[in-house]
Amino acid sequence: MRNKNNWLVIIIILLAFSLWIDLTDKISIPLNDTTMLFERDVPIKLGLDLRGGLQALLEADLPADVKVDTDAMNNAKTIMQNRVNALGVSEVNMQIAGERRIVAEFPGATNPEEVVAALKRTALLEFVDMGSTPIPQGTTIVTDLGLEAGATPEPAADGTTPTVYHTVMTGSGLKSATVGQGQLAGQYGISFTLDSEASKIFAEYTSTHRGQYLGIVLDKVVVSAPVINEPITGGEGSISGSFTQAEAQTLAVQLRSGSLPIPIKVVESRTVGPTLGEESVRKSVLAGLIGLGVVILFMGIYYRLPGVIADLALICYAIFSLMIFKMVGVVLTLPGIAGFILSVGMAVDANVLIFERLKEELRAGRNLRQAIDIAWSRAWPSIRDSNSSTLITCLILYAFGNTFGASMVKGFAVTLALGVGVSLFTAITVTRTFLHTVLDNIKGAEHPGWFGL
Repeated sequence: MRNKNNWLVIIIILLAFSLWIDLTDKISIPLNDTTMLFERDVPIKLGLDLRGGLQALLEADLPADVKVDTDAMNNAKTIMQNRVNALGVSEVNMQIAGERRIVAEFPGATNPEEVVAALKRTALLEFVDMGSTPIPQGTTIVTDLGLEAGATPEPAADGTTPTVYHTVMTGSGLKSATVGQGQLAGQYGISFTLDSEASKIFAEYTSTHRGQYLGIVLDKVVVSAPVINEPITGGEGSISGSFTQAEAQTLAVQLRSGSLPIPIKVVESRTVGPTLGEESVRKSVLAGLIGLGVVILFMGIYYRLPGVIADLALICYAIFSLMIFKMVGVVLTLPGIAGFILSVGMAVDANVLIFERLKEELRAGRNLRQAIDIAWSRAWPSIRDSNSSTLITCLILYAFGNTFGASMVKGFAVTLALGVGVSLFTAITVTRTFLHTVLDNIKGAEHPGWFGL
């Protein structure tokens, strides 16, 4: 009884949290009047077929007989994702297809030319002397790299001549950059190493510019402006600051991969309209609701009181699943929605197995509490095996989609696998807890009609 009550409390808390996530597009937990303890956007992300956008096929621009390194392809993918994210294109999906191709999808992209230009761009990483005044992150500056001696830059839009900053060295001398724990709890920093030539340049500069700012600039945009606390003479250094883990990871990627490790060319790009359209999406949602309503009605009519309880668990299943989709950041496509609807059938199937065993145990003269536990324990092997085989299939489909760049296959596999996982939880925990909560004080023999007997 104590275990049942504990699980009931956990389910209620989880249900309240899931409803909160489902009904909002942004989570905000304030620490005080000016600071947020936690903040995150959790919108429902729609894929290319539901939202439209840009689809591009990228390929390593190397001779056919040259083997392309897997790590280089992964780094190139990460760099290009960072570039496009900077343009404000959300839910970017890039997958490596084969050994030398990348399939890229940009849902909601409104300027395809700008996205393609960002993909083709060769990033330039510079370490820039900023003197005693730091420049805010995100500021576009002019450096002397590329300017002829004595040349002046073009005037700015307001007619003023921009300041020219000196480039100490470029990112070509950077060997590695990794994220580490900062000096304060909850803060992160970046450790980096330089090659021998860059180490000499860095040692000389940092020895003579202590207390000044060294800007890290990517494509003429300031990424960070750390202060030189002490000379860096051993070819190794660190960048400290109030970075979150995500910010530090992004900066580390930009540092170690300022330019593409291999040349990439755009083989094909095309603008894709939403293939379903708003009306088709509306009809699909309506059809799904009708199907769910029919299932709920069937369970209630055929299994009576246990069926009604299972309907409540099924509603919890839908609420939990949507919460996980939003928290994980699943990009919903039409195949993904199909995978979720299929997982609803798996959830119902588990309840059917349990309730059929429950009716058999009641017919055998068991009391209701015993019948529930025995029905669940005897139905569990079938539930376990059927769901395990589905999860194995999902893994195979995901691997196939990841290998060949079939994003829709991956979407189907991900939503089906997540749905199956949630259905196992609802069948094992939620349905059983609800059954004990409602039925433990009822004598099944006195009310056989309540159980479809």
